[in-house]
Amino acid sequence: MIKKIFIGAFCIAQFSLIQATPFTENPTLKINSQKEKVPNTVIIKTKKFKIRIDKQPNGNYLYQSWGANTKITAKPSMIISNGEIIPDGSGGNYYYEFNNNNYSYKVYRNYLTDSATKPAYTLVVTDIDGKTLVRQDGKVVKN
Repeated sequence: MIKKIFIGAFCIAQFSLIQATPFTENPTLKINSQKEKVPNTVIIKTKKFKIRIDKQPNGNYLYQSWGANTKITAKPSMIISNGEIIPDGSGGNYYYEFNNNNYSYKVYRNYLTDSATKPAYTLVVTDIDGKTLVRQDGKVVKN
C-alpha cells in the first residue's frame, strides 16, 4: 500500500515538473514590439496653437508653440525643455509631459481612438492645483 502511494506521489511530482517549466519569453518585450514607433519630431495643430515636439540628443523632449495662424518659421511664443515621454497603458499610448512655471503641459497620443472623429493628439494644460485650463484636440501637421 505504501509502495502504491509512493509511486502515485512520484508520478504526480513528475507531471507537475513538466507543467512548471520556466517561461523564457519576456511578455513586456512582445507588447513593446507591437507599439508604433514614437516619432523624433511631431507637429500638431489645435484650434488655437501649433505645437512642435522634438526629441533632443540627451533623450528629453523640447516643446515649442505658436499661435494657430502663425508660421512655424517665426519665433515660438513658448519653449519648454526637459520634457519626457510617459507610457500610458499597454496599447502603445503615451503622452509628453512638460513643466513650466507651475503649469503642466501634456500632449496625449492615443492610438486606440485614432479615427476621423477623434483626433490622435490632445493638449491638456493644468495648473499647480490640477485644474484644467486648456483641453484641445489636435491633428498631425507633420510627423
